Amino acid sequence: MASILFEGLGKNYGETEVIKNLSFSVNDGEFMVFVGPSGCGKSTVLRMIAGLETISAGQLSIGDRVVNDVHPKDRDIAMVFQSYALYPHMNVYDNIAFGLKIRKLPEDDIRQRVKAAAELLGLDQLLERKPKALSGGQRQRVALGRAIVRNPSVFLFDEPLSNLDAELRVQMRAEISKLQRRLNTTTVYVTHDQVEAMTMGHRIAVMRPISGHNPLDTNLMQCGTPMDLYDRPDNIFVAHFIGTPNMNILPAMLSDDGTSIHLFDGQMPVSDEFRQAALAMRGRKVMLGIRPEHIGAAHEVDWPLTQTVQGKVEMLEPLGHEAILHFKVADHILVGRLHSHGRLPAIGDTVSMQLKCDAMHLFDPVTEQRLR
Repeated sequence: MASILFEGLGKNYGETEVIKNLSFSVNDGEFMVFVGPSGCGKSTVLRMIAGLETISAGQLSIGDRVVNDVHPKDRDIAMVFQSYALYPHMNVYDNIAFGLKIRKLPEDDIRQRVKAAAELLGLDQLLERKPKALSGGQRQRVALGRAIVRNPSVFLFDEPLSNLDAELRVQMRAEISKLQRRLNTTTVYVTHDQVEAMTMGHRIAVMRPISGHNPLDTNLMQCGTPMDLYDRPDNIFVAHFIGTPNMNILPAMLSDDGTSIHLFDGQMPVSDEFRQAALAMRGRKVMLGIRPEHIGAAHEVDWPLTQTVQGKVEMLEPLGHEAILHFKVADHILVGRLHSHGRLPAIGDTVSMQLKCDAMHLFDPVTEQRLR
């Protein structure tokens, strides 16, 4: 096992800067998830760890060794690809054993490793089958088995579940998480799906493409536990990206004494968490964030401190256990939650909804950073 350390890591393709000033670490035995939209550089970073991409700036260490110029085969990593990358003419046994045979390990050692991995992954009855005779989930397990038998210091996963259907993705999420806990191998997992990130990672690194709109001088927006990111997002990008449905982000104005917030036609008190920060920014514009679960109908919530807003229903999404309500207030669409077994409003109805005041998040509209 090994830790991974990024120190000012950068990657350029000619004049195009893809990765900039990436500095953080993955702990020994940790399950780290890189998440972000397409083009944010998460797969590029994974390929830099694997040695499949050259490093343009900074330093990358695995364990106590700087690996900037170390050949991929000498990095002691194993990678699982999105496409599985199985050999169609080989059976399951030979696909799993292929890397070990290339390294010319003794046949008895190869047989023991393949048998152990196959039993761990429930493939022991499928070793003679070719990939075309396997389901998507079984093929994914074979790709996992090929990585496991190498006993690497680091596992790398590049969006391994994106080709699976929804039910199988849920199943494989659980299997990969259990496997990582059992093996306790340092794991870096790349996905664009924040649900995968929240349910699998010990910590999550949220990334964003480098652009003129990026308020920070790096791809890394925040790194922390799933609940750290959900409860205390460092900036508007993380606040909006983590959580389903997305957090509502609304323009607001602090009162002249900094104790309340002007929102639409009403006022709401500043929560205790932001009291000092609001005093420092009194009388100025802010961005207010509030999650959909903190916007509810008056007869369905029992919150001690609320602000009432009224709007017209634009869309309703019944999900069985709840309904997601999209309603328009002034020129802004807000998203809240309703109990789905009560009377639900119709499109075009005017609804009165309650905002939970002590669940607010406040951000600077210029830097987009959370008020401290």
